[in-house]
Amino acid sequence: MISLRATMTVDERFDLVVVGGGIVGLAHAWLASERGWKVAVLERSPRAVGASIRNFGMIWPIGQAPGRGLMLALRSRQTWERVAREAGLWTDGIGSLHLAYHADECAVIEEFAAGASSHGYVVGMLTPAEVAAISPAARTEGLLAGLLSTTEMCVDPRRAIPGIIARLRERGVFVQSGCDVVQVRSGEATCADGSCWRGKHVLVCSGEDVRGLFPEAYAKVTLCKLQMMRTEPQPQKWRLGPMLAAGSTLRHYASFRNCSSLSLVQARFARERPEFDRFGIHVMVSQASNGQLTIGDSHEYADGFDPFLRDDIDRLILEYLSMFVRMPEPRIAERWYGVYAKCTDGEIALVASPMAGVWIVNALGGAGMTLSFGLAEETLARLDDSGQP
Repeated sequence: MISLRATMTVDERFDLVVVGGGIVGLAHAWLASERGWKVAVLERSPRAVGASIRNFGMIWPIGQAPGRGLMLALRSRQTWERVAREAGLWTDGIGSLHLAYHADECAVIEEFAAGASSHGYVVGMLTPAEVAAISPAARTEGLLAGLLSTTEMCVDPRRAIPGIIARLRERGVFVQSGCDVVQVRSGEATCADGSCWRGKHVLVCSGEDVRGLFPEAYAKVTLCKLQMMRTEPQPQKWRLGPMLAAGSTLRHYASFRNCSSLSLVQARFARERPEFDRFGIHVMVSQASNGQLTIGDSHEYADGFDPFLRDDIDRLILEYLSMFVRMPEPRIAERWYGVYAKCTDGEIALVASPMAGVWIVNALGGAGMTLSFGLAEETLARLDDSGQP
């Protein structure tokens, strides 16, 4: 058992101590440092290994529900552009395409497009010929229509997270890796090595670790395991064009849930592809900076998972992908699974203050890359209200 009695207090006192060096914690650290706050980030792993690098790299406003979710996503996208310029990160603001191959799918995207502008979405309907003109990857055989959104942006998470950390350090943010925080109290975070980090505010962004610090705050949070893949780099600088999704994705994102026509899509998938509901499969593809295509994914919700990849899930994803995407190099180079925390009460994220001077921001439900910077703006505004450091 680790004793917390004999601790080494770090000489410096910070305005903000962030527990967790994933994208949620880093977004808060970045915006706090822009305000001139003195910030420390404490990350238990020696390098980024969690959900923040195991994803598509999609900044995905089109998937967020109208209102606060979409607003946070659009704010985040603007901040990502600024962060990328300053940190020298690769980005691709190519947008997204949802492809419809069935009449019920076409009805959904038409219904969505009809009311999209009133909510702040920037979309347009495309004919198959118009899809072909902007997407070298989209299969047009049997294609009825496409929904183009211009707000989506892609980053390469495996490079973006280390790049943000490097720039934060250059700006004077103290980022301590290999620092496992085992206790948080008002004004301090204590690590397993006995070091005690003091701050006016302590912010806990612990990712999938929902049982370590303040487990009682996570009563309405579950964990999600997802499977993903990457191809070999595509040859001759071939580019995907807009990030692609099809009918299966209409079932997944909150933005489409108010479409009355969606029920027919859901019923057809339940009837024809029940395994998609069983494993939470919807299929999307993005392209990384090195030309690899990132493909996924599945969603299995539980308190614990087996540590193994399921080949049958990967086969289902790839079979469905082949129906709407063609690529020069389909060979799979990498397979992995990720785990993220998700609220079960419909909230965008878990935001709570379990004690004075301590905040939890977590459980963004797979939308960390999309929402983190916008959510960080909200959090820091709350800390301002409690007293500017």
